[in-house]
Amino acid sequence: MTQYSTFDAYFREHRERHLQELTDFLRIPSISALSEHKEDMTTAANWLVQSFQEAGLENVSIDATDGHPVVYGDWLHAEGKPTILVYGHYDVQPVDPLELWETPPFEATVRDNKLYARGASDDKGQVFMHIKAVEALMKSFGKLPVNVKFMIEGEEEVGSPNLEKYIEENKEKLASDIIVISDTGMVGPGKPAVLYGLRGLAGVQIDVKGAKGDLHSGLYGGAVQNALHALAHILGSFRDAEGTIQVEGFYDNVRELSKDERAAFAAIPFDEQRVKDELQVDTLFGEKGFTYYEQTWARPTLEVNGMHGGFSGEGIKTVLPNEASAKISCRLVPDQDPDEIVDKLKAHIAKHTLPGVTVEVTEFDKGKPFIAPFDHPAIQAASRSYEKVYETPTSFIRGGGSIPIVAAFDEILQVPVVLMGFGLDTENFHAPNEHFHLENFDRGLRVLADYYFEIEQSL
Repeated sequence: MTQYSTFDAYFREHRERHLQELTDFLRIPSISALSEHKEDMTTAANWLVQSFQEAGLENVSIDATDGHPVVYGDWLHAEGKPTILVYGHYDVQPVDPLELWETPPFEATVRDNKLYARGASDDKGQVFMHIKAVEALMKSFGKLPVNVKFMIEGEEEVGSPNLEKYIEENKEKLASDIIVISDTGMVGPGKPAVLYGLRGLAGVQIDVKGAKGDLHSGLYGGAVQNALHALAHILGSFRDAEGTIQVEGFYDNVRELSKDERAAFAAIPFDEQRVKDELQVDTLFGEKGFTYYEQTWARPTLEVNGMHGGFSGEGIKTVLPNEASAKISCRLVPDQDPDEIVDKLKAHIAKHTLPGVTVEVTEFDKGKPFIAPFDHPAIQAASRSYEKVYETPTSFIRGGGSIPIVAAFDEILQVPVVLMGFGLDTENFHAPNEHFHLENFDRGLRVLADYYFEIEQSL
């Protein structure tokens, strides 16, 4: 039997057991954002310890951080061969609104060959696949073709506040030739993709304060500044009618797409009508001169995420609100710096603050963008493993979202990061009825197992 047919047979033989084990993992409500689930976080970490050990990993440990722990394990007996560091996370998003779930979020259910549960796609399902790929190779061959280290954290869904410190303090322990992350998705059903870039993030809250309290609009209207009008003035100044951001210097450091990148994006089929139908909008909106994929993967954004102020109850209350607030987020691209962007936002807000109010700006999430050369041998090896299993060319894409810790890996450990995910945009991660297509679970196991042999030959 060939290497591929050997581990393929293993996955076939043990599929039902693997799905049951994944169901057990998904049953743990490891919600990092909610303090009442602290014990569940510990349960999930202990579950990983047992799974690591059963797969054949060694030196397994639960490493404390200032928050939820990191679970580590390795197998380092492939002398002279490359070392892969696998990163993922075992924490999940809250499940609200619960009433929109068709089945309980922590009772995994299969419908239409999709596995429904919180964490099924993001990221427990994909972490589980890496563990089972190692198990299949160890049980089938008694060894791995390369060295492997696992580092699975419990705080990704709250911004990984303690992971950079952990990485800095464990550089030697985490030393590797490449980092592999499966917390991303594919272009579409049956269309695999390797991500070689992610957008960064900068977020702020704008708080506008006017008079000492809400005022009667008949007594003071026209003579005292309305906090909501002042906020609307600021928000309206951020973009022009075509979506071009008007903050001075915002685009100064944006790295332009290369001809090869634009060609690679253009080669990916895009059905605009399908997207409009799916989103239930009559037209798409975006920066002129760029395609949908270029807009969502490689151009920066500035979006208003929420606004609050004044009276919003039933009927009408004729007041001048004295306070109003808004939350703003920017997705950033190479080579934009989150700190510089926040400084530019603050300057713009100050410039557009109307008389009669004061404005306070509070900084929130920040994350640097990430990009890797898509011709790197480790990335090309991933594309070959995808193509072997999916029998179709692999696309090279960027991600519109942000995984801030990826840039930290790049800066601290200084090794290539390979983002090879198996999720789909339609799988409702972070939303009710999150699910994972079992077709990609099955194929993904084989891709990951094959990738170890591809890396052995490529690095």
